[in-house]
Amino acid sequence: MGAQLAERARRILSGFPIEIHVAPFETWEGDPATFDLVYAATAWRWVDSAIRYRKAHRLLRPGGHLAFWSALHAFPAGFDPLFAEIQEAYDAIGESWQGEWPPDPPDEIPDEAGEIEASGLFDEIQVRRYVWERHYTAEEYIALLNTFSGHIAMEAAKREHLYREIRQLIGRRRDPRARRHCCAILQVARRAPGTSRATPSLRPRQGGRGLM
Repeated sequence: MGAQLAERARRILSGFPIEIHVAPFETWEGDPATFDLVYAATAWRWVDSAIRYRKAHRLLRPGGHLAFWSALHAFPAGFDPLFAEIQEAYDAIGESWQGEWPPDPPDEIPDEAGEIEASGLFDEIQVRRYVWERHYTAEEYIALLNTFSGHIAMEAAKREHLYREIRQLIGRRRDPRARRHCCAILQVARRAPGTSRATPSLRPRQGGRGLM
């Protein structure tokens, strides 16, 4: 979040009828019952859990929807053994995988339907899972790792050791690429009827609107 990202969005989206605000969702004060859609792409888990559902509910019109999704490294049956092999390199630098190995397959990763229902503010909850794969050369995969906060924060010597091991493991393959699966879990829920007391100011407007 910041002015540079907002300015880039303004350039890319110039010509569209949008407004861009730079503020944390928790503190941003939008008009109640204004939006048809509140959505978050891979960011919902960072929003304060004590606020996020109440805030989304307050901003949505009756019948509006909340949608959010994650993007996770997935380990379906037959996932690339590279990711098991590379665990030794992570172990060597003190960055071992936390939890059971291998991780749960995509259809067993927990979703947030129970949490949404427990809020008492949304109904018609739907969950969909999308799994896909992409192939990376060693340098492409390292470039991807360089976008992850854990790898960015890693000590330089540790990161160099890890990347050296990755290059060697991928470079020894007949097809020198890594096959990485991703899983997106999409949760969509409707603002429940009969909860208008949480949105005291209702202002009908023309056209649909969405809040990202």
